Amino acid sequence: MRAVERQPLDDELSAAVASVPPGAWAVGVSGGADSVALLLLLRRHRAELSLEVVHLNHETRSGDSDADADFVFHLATTTLGVDAVVGRRGAVEQMVSHPPTNPSARYRAARIALFRHVVTSDKLNGVILAHHADDVAETVLQRLLRGSGGAGLAGIRPTSAVGGLVVLRPLLNVRRAALRQFLREQGQPWREDASNTSPHYQRNRLRGLLQRRTELTQPLLNLAHACAAVKAWTRRHAPQVGKQLEVATLRDLPPPLAAEVARRWLVASGVPPHALDAPVLSRLLEMATDAAAPARRHFPGGVLVRRRGRVLFVDAESEAGGLRKR
Repeated sequence: MRAVERQPLDDELSAAVASVPPGAWAVGVSGGADSVALLLLLRRHRAELSLEVVHLNHETRSGDSDADADFVFHLATTTLGVDAVVGRRGAVEQMVSHPPTNPSARYRAARIALFRHVVTSDKLNGVILAHHADDVAETVLQRLLRGSGGAGLAGIRPTSAVGGLVVLRPLLNVRRAALRQFLREQGQPWREDASNTSPHYQRNRLRGLLQRRTELTQPLLNLAHACAAVKAWTRRHAPQVGKQLEVATLRDLPPPLAAEVARRWLVASGVPPHALDAPVLSRLLEMATDAAAPARRHFPGGVLVRRRGRVLFVDAESEAGGLRKR
């Protein structure tokens, strides 16, 4: 009796890439195992997709960044027959109005700017990225250490919009090891970025910790799933509010719903979503629940919130970039 051969692409990986809607998409490929696996899975098992590889040459690590770019371009155009765009960070950063000073944030801003440029120029639906389950666990642990609230511990969203750019992450339920095993079965090499193991970055230190303490990953994923469920529930049930926010609305709601209302209202008032951590939300909630709290407080994005009587409102003289609006 002949043994049945196991298919290289198992059900888990097949289901992951099947979640991508048909159409034209950019694919972010760094050259590392995760993004190379994503590209191969999409190219070989989703024939109805039109793909365009996008790679940012970070212009770091001496000649290694150039070698990464050459590897990705050859893999895409020669091996897989996929169009590819390679941008150099020095040129791409000219599209970023205020580049962050933190290196990791700066590189991320450049990648997003390049993705947005390609998606807009070539009329694509958005970009597909290779974040996976181990990335979720690392993100949750990092946010725990930063004191994030429940919403932040929900992990990484499978679909999001970054400044109008649609981002898909179909591999969030797939483990890193499964992606590497897939590449080995395909005989497909990838590039290793030595900076990903540098202890200089907190993210790398946490990745190393989770690789040594493998029993921690699943509880972190469970926490992310639980917090995501709570987050989804609060967003469905939190009441809508207008430009003026009644103090009683925040005071009388259960804390999770009050925090969601505060988040929505601050975003609508001009506070950048990425700046809405637990302390920022707590400042607004305190203004509504504690009569002794200051009646005038500044929030990220140059937003000045005042309390007058029983309402909170954004002052017309909120500061923006150090200048007062008139």
